[in-house]
Parts: sequence; C-alpha cells; structure tokens
Amino acid sequence: MARHLYSCPLRWSDMDAFGHVNNAVFIRYLEEARIDFMFRLAPGEGSESFQGGSVVARHEIDYLRPLVHRHAPVTVETWVTKVGAASLTVAYEVKDEDQVYVRASTVVVPFDFEAGRPRRITDEERMFLEEFRDEAAEEAVAA
Repeated sequence: MARHLYSCPLRWSDMDAFGHVNNAVFIRYLEEARIDFMFRLAPGEGSESFQGGSVVARHEIDYLRPLVHRHAPVTVETWVTKVGAASLTVAYEVKDEDQVYVRASTVVVPFDFEAGRPRRITDEERMFLEEFRDEAAEEAVAA
C-alpha cells in the first residue's frame, strides 16, 4: 500500500492569536493534500479521472498538538481507507518526522456538476484508489 506525501508550507496568516496554526486552517491543509493526491496523481495523461469534480460529504478531525509557525513545511500523509460505489474515504496525518499534529478523514463524493448529482466511481478511479488503500486503517476506524 502506497501513501501520498504532500509538503505543505505554513503561512504567517495561518496563525491565530495564540501563536499556533488555527484549527480551521488545517481543513485547508487537508484540501491541498487531497487535491494534489486526486488530481495531480490521477492515472494517465488525458485521463478523465476525478476531473468532473467532487464534493466533501464529511470531515472528521482530531487535533493532537499545536503546530506553531516555522519556515519548514509540514508533511500531510494521505491514504484511502474505504472505496464505495459512489464515495471514498481519505485519511490523513499532518506531521513531522517525530510528531503528529492532526489525524483526520474526509468522505469524498464524485459529483457530476452538469447533471447536478453524485456519480459512481469509475473502474479507472477505483484502480488508482486501491493502490493507496490501507485495509488495516479501515478496520481500525470501524472498531
């Protein structure tokens, strides 16, 4: 099972009055990593995979420790815990080598904006997602 690593820069404006990255900003970090994973790494040049759009159906976030501003980026590790017929669950850790700041997951629904409704995951998308699926993590989430 592969995991996607995204190097996310910290911005001065990400900090709140208490001197650490604001909790709402972590949603943006997750989004940047998810978009990098789903669109930049989607299979094949000219592939239609994930290009039609998607919507977020759910976020779940555990804030484990404060992250203070610094010049070095933080790593957002991303993998897939579930692939359904018309949704997928992406898991994340926002971390450094020796510390995890946030653990999170997002339920993503592929969406046909022209038709105005969710759509099924294609075979090509499923093959791509399965490369990043961690079944042990899926079982741990279900427990």
